[in-house]
Parts: sequence; structure tokens; C-alpha cells
Amino acid sequence: MKERFLQLHILTAYPPSNVNRDDMGRPKTAVVGGAMRLRISSQSLKRAWRTSEQFEKELKEYIGIRSKRIGEDLVNALVNGGIQEKKAFSWIKKMLDKFQTEPKKEKDTDDNTDTSDEKTSEKTNKKSKEILEQMVHFSPEEKKALDNLIHVLIERKSDPTEDELNSLRKKEIQAADIALFGRMLAKHPESNQDAAAQVAHSFTTHKVAIEDDFFTAVDDLNTGEVDRGSSHLGVMEFGSGIFYTYVCINRKLLAENLQNNEELAQKTIQAFVEAVATVGPSGKQNSFAQHVRSEYILAELGDQQPRSLSMAFQKPVQTVSYDIQHDSIDRLEKMKKDIENAYGLSSEKNYLLQVGKEGNIQGLKAFCAE
Repeated sequence: MKERFLQLHILTAYPPSNVNRDDMGRPKTAVVGGAMRLRISSQSLKRAWRTSEQFEKELKEYIGIRSKRIGEDLVNALVNGGIQEKKAFSWIKKMLDKFQTEPKKEKDTDDNTDTSDEKTSEKTNKKSKEILEQMVHFSPEEKKALDNLIHVLIERKSDPTEDELNSLRKKEIQAADIALFGRMLAKHPESNQDAAAQVAHSFTTHKVAIEDDFFTAVDDLNTGEVDRGSSHLGVMEFGSGIFYTYVCINRKLLAENLQNNEELAQKTIQAFVEAVATVGPSGKQNSFAQHVRSEYILAELGDQQPRSLSMAFQKPVQTVSYDIQHDSIDRLEKMKKDIENAYGLSSEKNYLLQVGKEGNIQGLKAFCAE
């Protein structure tokens, strides 16, 4: 891939919805330029894209598993293979210790408290879930190595050797999601990967007001003869607006993370770009049905220092024509032009997908991965 950086500037209109909630269930917000905006966190966006059908369809064999509960499945596999539960837990702990940030500190337990099979199984499963103190992103190669060692241990019925344990954590992996979003195992820096994709928090280009949706639920069996009231009352908060999203991908780092597999890197970029354009977080989806497509995507390729165009919306977009989308596009393109007048070109090539005017998703994908 010739040009190093791919930058995406995206405008997406969300109808009344609550796609990304805070700890109180309210839509997430941010104050930008002194005005309240709706916000969608980068974590929420990345998870939606990483777990999307589009991403999995194109990269099924190259997607890892991000979990801290994998120990339960591995312990159960050993037990189902005839290994005693206590021994199975001990073996899995040794195996997953290779992926921990810090070793798990075991608490003293009284094995004589309850020796029934049901209680022992319950305690073992609970312990197996807690083997990993942090979520770990396992590559397909590492998951396969874990499964293969499980089969070996069942056949051999003896402890894993140190060489077998050391072989579980792979340095050379080809996991598209890890290559894009990175991972950190602080205790094992040789297995770390820097994220090739940077994703900013989305925010509305204009000032917003969060509104309340008062709703009721009526009991189907209530005839109304005694009580005509509803069986449930509730309030749900929501908002709507045009969101600006900025994404930057270091294409060379992505290829390096994928062991310089250029074909896989191109495939990863195309799948990722399609997910970015067509998938959003699914919070409260059944209540609001916010199935969206981005109306405006400006893609830039070049070796120049990346820069966001978020400053275009420091002053909230205000319009008397009620065409906030049109005015947001004008503001974005003017900021791009102004920055290039001041600092020089910010990219060598551009591609624009603007619904109803120019470009399409296939052309965008081809451009981004060329």
C-alpha cells in the first residue's frame, strides 16, 4: 500500500434514538464549543463494527475472541474429556496465565466444606470464569493452539509441559480485529500490537436537547372494569442529530500487524470501511429502529500528518433552512480547504461518497484499499 494514512470524515444522521447510554441510561453527551452535543463513544462504535455481520462475513477466519470467561469453556472441555475437575482447573490456570497481565492471586479455600459433585462443579466453573482478571483478545491462532493442547491433555492425561505452555501465546498472528484495534498484555509486551485504527468519539455538529419519552404498558387481560390504569409507567430519554465521526487508519502498520499479508490487509480495510458506513451501535434498537447509512463520507489517502476536521463544528451549526445536513457538509468542506490553505495539502488522493450526488460503497472500498 503506497499511501500510509487513510482518513475518513463521516456525517451520519440518527433519528430519535438512544444508541449509547451513560450509567444512568441517558444518551451520552459532550460539551463542544460551549454547547451540549450528543455523543457516541469510540468504544461503542468499534465494538459495533468489529462484531457486525459485514465484518464477520468477509473476515470470519481472521477474527479473534475477546473475553475473560474463556476459562469456563476450556475447563468444561477437559471435564467432558474425562479429566477430574480440580486437575482441569489447575491445567487451564497454567495455560491462561500465559495471557495475564499479572498472575491471579488465589484465595484460600476449604476443600472440605462441601464435597458433593454438584457443589464441586459449581465452584470449579465459578473459579474458571475468574482465571483471567482482565479481558484478553485471543487471536484465531492462539484459540486454535489452546484447543489443540486441550485434545493432547485429554489423550495424555498429564500436566502440560512448559514448552507446551510457552507455545500458546503467538507472536506472529493474523487477526484482523487485533490488527485494527490492538491489544496489550503488559506482562508479555512481545505479544502486544499497536492499534492501526484510531477512532474519535462521534458528536453532533449542532446543539441538541435531550427529550423524555413517557410511555405506558397496558395489561392485555385488564378489562378496565375495576382499574383502567396502565400496568407499567416509564420514561426513556432520547435525542437525534447529525453526527461527525473521524477515523484514521495507518495502512502500513495494519499490514505489519498482519505479518505483511497485503491481500488480507486490503480485505480488512474493505470490510472495515463497509461496516463504518453501514453499521451503528444497536442500543435501544427495538425501541427506535435507528438503522442508518452514512450520507457523507470523505476518504483521504496520503503520507501527510493526519488531522481531524472536528474544529469545523466548534461553533454549532445553526440554520434557518432546517437543512443541518447540507450546512454541516459546507462547514466540513470549508474547514478542509482553510486548513490546506494554511498548512498545505492534507492528502494526495480523495474519494467522496455523498448520497444522491456522487460515489458508492464499492468505489469507496476500492479506493480505501488500493
